[in-house]
Amino acid sequence: MRRFGGSLLVIVVLGVVALVAQTGGARSGAARPYTTWTAYQGGAHSAQYSALDQINKSTVSRLDVAWTYPVNGTITFNPIVIDGVMYAQGTGNAIVALDAATGKQIWRHANQGAIGGRGFNYWESPDRSDRRLLYLNAGHLTAINAQNGETITSFGDNGRVDLRVALWRPARNPLQTSNPGRIFEDLIIVSLPAQGAGYEATPADVQAYDVRTGKIAWVFHSIPHPGEAGYETWPPEAYRTAGGVHNWSELTVDAQNGIAFIPFGTARFDFYGGDRPGANLFGNALVALDARTGKRIWHQQLIHHDLWDYDLPQAPKLLTLRQNGQNVDVVAQATKQGFIFVFERKTGKPIFQIEERPVPQSDVPGEKSWPTQPFPTKPAPFARQSFTEKDINPYLPEAEKQLLRERLRSVRNEGLFTPPSLEGSIQLPGHNGGANWGSSAVDPIRGEFYVVAKNMPTLLRLNLSNEEPTAGGALGGQGAARAALLARRRLRGRPRVQPTGVPP
Repeated sequence: MRRFGGSLLVIVVLGVVALVAQTGGARSGAARPYTTWTAYQGGAHSAQYSALDQINKSTVSRLDVAWTYPVNGTITFNPIVIDGVMYAQGTGNAIVALDAATGKQIWRHANQGAIGGRGFNYWESPDRSDRRLLYLNAGHLTAINAQNGETITSFGDNGRVDLRVALWRPARNPLQTSNPGRIFEDLIIVSLPAQGAGYEATPADVQAYDVRTGKIAWVFHSIPHPGEAGYETWPPEAYRTAGGVHNWSELTVDAQNGIAFIPFGTARFDFYGGDRPGANLFGNALVALDARTGKRIWHQQLIHHDLWDYDLPQAPKLLTLRQNGQNVDVVAQATKQGFIFVFERKTGKPIFQIEERPVPQSDVPGEKSWPTQPFPTKPAPFARQSFTEKDINPYLPEAEKQLLRERLRSVRNEGLFTPPSLEGSIQLPGHNGGANWGSSAVDPIRGEFYVVAKNMPTLLRLNLSNEEPTAGGALGGQGAARAALLARRRLRGRPRVQPTGVPP
């Protein structure tokens, strides 16, 4: 395999695309299971798994470049392949169709503004006469003809639907997100972003649209309205002003059972909740929705009243396990705090017992942290969950080790769920790990779960500030973050959280 600068990822993807074209899966429905790649993460199942076997340990060393397609700039996008045609992002936010065997461009569709960074969706009518690509562009759900790249003008308003159309609360700017959503039957399910990182962020409802007309089919409120389940877990009328609770990453559809599994994020603000006493459903919850109606089937909240930015960062995975001599269809959710929670798909019943255990409590004025957090009894955590003096790199110079010892002794360090504090708190896994977006996969045939674990110690410290959080300042490189927090009643000004990486 040859390398061309920073193009190694593209070359590997193209090698796989060529293999897909050769194995004859012309139409996704006619191919063997898990031998096509017709949607982000391989399909609505989000398995990130391929059963193709031409590339294996004995043949991978012979991979070579079959073709290249020139693209300017850095692109993070998941191409898909249908009928030997590869659909991908080209230069300047364009969508291109390429011959998967040769790389020759078939058509190009230009776009004004950003397109969803993680990919798009493909839908076709039963007779295959109508084939569509649906994706997000500048906050609009957009539909184009997969056969020629032309805009489908009968969809929405001349081929586009503004995602703000069904958001009951005004949003200043277009609701653009990298989450491409999922196709289920004749619907596309889309999760809205939480516009902004501060207290003026919008709620992030889940919506479904008719793929033919663009008309709204249903809406699920991520921050419950009066009369809806979970409303009592927020202050009264919080839905009018609260923001966040966004499925920013990925979602999964169990097409056989008609269930959409939505892993939700944190309520605003991420590290301080003095303005939102309560458990804050559906923040940090895995929610099973009827994919046809949007009605809630069940939910499990995996963090109560989040103070750590421990949102659910990746798609739930669908597996079948053997338990008590019977096959059980389950959904498994990996988390930033290094746990895997496993539930029966239809009922939400935990496969392994979950214990509510007491956790350290906040001493920040105005904050009321939740007294317990859920801990699955199985499987064992896949990430480290504490950082103490014994974990300091033994090869550091003694002076540096001593500085770290002194630093650790001066802050709160009570293990997992140590809350952010004014003096500083150690967090491990940090808010960038153990699991983050796109970092797990399953072999659904063998019933195996694979996860990339991140162990990044973080120091969280709250400081008073009058600045409002911004998206640009919320998260920085190497796990560092800067963002402001609003403290009402007991604090003057606003506390700012400033997480910084702690050297290993």
